[in-house]
Amino acid sequence: MKKIINQAQNVVPEMVQGFIRAHHEMIEQIPETFVLKQKEIGKQVALISGGGSGHEPAHAGFVGSGMLQAAVCGQVFTSPTPDQILEGIKAIDQGEGVVMIVKNYSGDIMNFDMAKDLAEMEDIKVGTVVVDDDIAVEDSTYTQGKRGVAGTILVHKILGAAARKGASVDELVDLGERVIKNIKTIGVALTGATVPEVGKPGFVLGDDEIEFGVGIHGEPGYKREKIKPSKAMAEELISKLAAAFQWKKGEKFAILVNGLGGTPLMEQYIFYNDAMRLLDNERIKISFSKVGNYMTSLEMAGISITLLKIEADWVEALNEEVDTVAW
Repeated sequence: MKKIINQAQNVVPEMVQGFIRAHHEMIEQIPETFVLKQKEIGKQVALISGGGSGHEPAHAGFVGSGMLQAAVCGQVFTSPTPDQILEGIKAIDQGEGVVMIVKNYSGDIMNFDMAKDLAEMEDIKVGTVVVDDDIAVEDSTYTQGKRGVAGTILVHKILGAAARKGASVDELVDLGERVIKNIKTIGVALTGATVPEVGKPGFVLGDDEIEFGVGIHGEPGYKREKIKPSKAMAEELISKLAAAFQWKKGEKFAILVNGLGGTPLMEQYIFYNDAMRLLDNERIKISFSKVGNYMTSLEMAGISITLLKIEADWVEALNEEVDTVAW
């Protein structure tokens, strides 16, 4: 295992310290926790998200005006504890309530729900939206139902815009559920990822192998094949998205091509170009595009593609200026 770390057990606290020192003008740490919060929060419903570390820049990179007000960092690939989540909720509540944006993993669901119950005992109104955008497999390691992956970032962005404009807890939960119904993601891995305290990859692919549908914690996908050109990978993933959406010509979508940690931007843009050619052939209109590393899996080489079927003023929300580290 080659990683730029000190002791494996100190990866998360040292990462959090480094993040705060690099971005102290925008972000602060709640003492005695791994919760990172926006320094100055206006009068609004506050948004909190989080999960296991190892997916950077998610979620701390999206804390700031127009997106999240706090992110809770668990240990690598491990849900944060309810007490940490509760401290985050209490720190960001401005009297208007808090909405939790949670990826659909069993540990995350259980711990965020427990924190919600504790917060409501302290008279804080808390809403929850659960992101389950991965269409690769229905049930997998850590999940009941579909996994929450890179589409979560688009939920942060659209709900963040609405919260900043004064939407209530109930309105944000309704909006979140509508957005999530319109988001679908699927990915492909070229290598596994190594959790520092484990010291070896969670799965191993041959030099000439790829796996379609792998999750962001290395959960199994749906098919392992020999390496293919980018065009062939794009055809596989776009065909799955087309079947899932049952789209019609002329429909409008946003697209997010997301690197999983070890894939250069050069390759991400090649893949984006191949995906766009296929979407052009389908006469699908792309109203918003994003390419880069937003929801990673440590050093995993691979890529995911997220499509969001556009409704109402969602493009405007996606294009709104925000004050975050990573958007």
